[in-house]
Amino acid sequence: MSELNPEQIAQRLQHLTELSVELNGIKDVNALLERILQTAKSLTGADGGTLYRLSEDKRQLRFDMAINDTLGMHFGGSHPQASTIPPIPLYTEHGSQNLNAVVAFAANLKQSVNIEHVYQTPLFNFSGMRKFDEDNNYHCQSLLTVPMLDHESELIGVLQLINKLDPDTKQILPFSRTDQGFIEALASQAAIAMSTQELIFQLENLFESLVNLINIGIDEKSPNTGRHCQHVPELTMMLAEAAHRHQEGELKEFRMSDKDRRELWLAGLLHDCGKITTPVHVIEKSTKLETIFDRIHLIDTRFEILRRDLEIAFLREGDHSEPRQQRYQQDLAKLDAERAFLRHANVGGERMSDDDQARVRQIAQRTWTDSHGSAQHLLNTEETENLTIKAGTLTAEERKIINNHISVTIRMLEALPWPKHLKNVPEYAGGHHERMDGKGYPRGLTREQMSVQARIMAIADIFEALSARDRPYKTGKTLTESLNILGNFSLNGHIDPELFHVFVKEKVYLEYAKKFMDPSQIDQVDESKIPGYLRTTSAP
Repeated sequence: MSELNPEQIAQRLQHLTELSVELNGIKDVNALLERILQTAKSLTGADGGTLYRLSEDKRQLRFDMAINDTLGMHFGGSHPQASTIPPIPLYTEHGSQNLNAVVAFAANLKQSVNIEHVYQTPLFNFSGMRKFDEDNNYHCQSLLTVPMLDHESELIGVLQLINKLDPDTKQILPFSRTDQGFIEALASQAAIAMSTQELIFQLENLFESLVNLINIGIDEKSPNTGRHCQHVPELTMMLAEAAHRHQEGELKEFRMSDKDRRELWLAGLLHDCGKITTPVHVIEKSTKLETIFDRIHLIDTRFEILRRDLEIAFLREGDHSEPRQQRYQQDLAKLDAERAFLRHANVGGERMSDDDQARVRQIAQRTWTDSHGSAQHLLNTEETENLTIKAGTLTAEERKIINNHISVTIRMLEALPWPKHLKNVPEYAGGHHERMDGKGYPRGLTREQMSVQARIMAIADIFEALSARDRPYKTGKTLTESLNILGNFSLNGHIDPELFHVFVKEKVYLEYAKKFMDPSQIDQVDESKIPGYLRTTSAP
């Protein structure tokens, strides 16, 4: 058969140009390899083709795909992979290059091999090919083997074509020099596309590893928040998938591609990255008086001094009458009661009553005598402020420090040069403390100003915090308790009511609980009693 005419060459060049553009758009490696092999066969009219990829240790060629039209064979790509074809070693047992196998020869020398009659050449060991022919009643005659080299001439794999067929007579022909040139160009394009994909994968993997490194840093500062950084992304994706499946209301238009999922997952991992700047003593504050240590022990000492002074006064008076002894015991009991009350107040909780706050201030007015003989109030101003914290263990100033982590998170994330497919990460991660009614922080956004993804992350962040058992300032709540609080949040403008509906209806809470919550927390939930849950009812 004669070489191609100019028009045919122009058509092939156009085909290669179009393929080059197409290869850059294929993200699935198996689909990419299949497109490469199919195109190589089409360009040359080959009956069959095989594609090998270099192993990770770069010591062998791993069989990846094979197609043969006459035999109706298709392994790999969009079809099942063949498990019985062994890899081809690139080196002998003595460490020298393997030049007996034609694909190893092409790989080692980075040189194409074009053979007109396979079994008439003594250069290579074709025992494996002979056995294949015998087993399948086939005859390999012409062969073109081309190494796939990237832009740095590094080996990626080997492309092999078998039996070029005349389109009219189906006679087996040798592969021409023009065929070889086009396949070498195709192999180069393919190798560059594959190495680009591998580079992108490595960069994404490196980036996610750096993200995890930040979370490890937060974990090392505070083991009590490290699991939060791991669990919130998981719960975020669970709720996002449920919203993706939802076919009702405003969420019926919400759909996610694989890129969208990747973007949201990274946002979940990074949602608290600003906590790396939050002081440890604030993150770890498990009681109201804790700083480097829990100062309740200082107050205990003052009560001991008060008890001592009462005893000394009692003994000095010399009045041991029964009424005086009763009054003395009553004074001691009152001190013990006030001491126990302050210890309880120090623990913190969801809400401290006004009466309890007033009692702390009253007790604070007691006086004791220090080592210098000076009279001091039992509690100083800062201690009184801490012990009258209405909810939790943080003062208003400390709460500002904690809340500032989200502003730091946003600044950190907005400073990064995000690629187009990850450009929404700062918005998703930075919105999980906003409220639907605009009373959240740091930007006071309303529901309409937030993406669905940011609203999803807000629910995930709250539910994880409610159910977590590893916080220094509280115990983990049961499923029912967590859902009741979350339900009330959906009613008061804190979280998105429609997403909360999906959270309950699709049993996202139960999926998460089975994976991450302690069995003792997983109680029987009566969904009909959950505040804010709008149950769907079917028509009779």
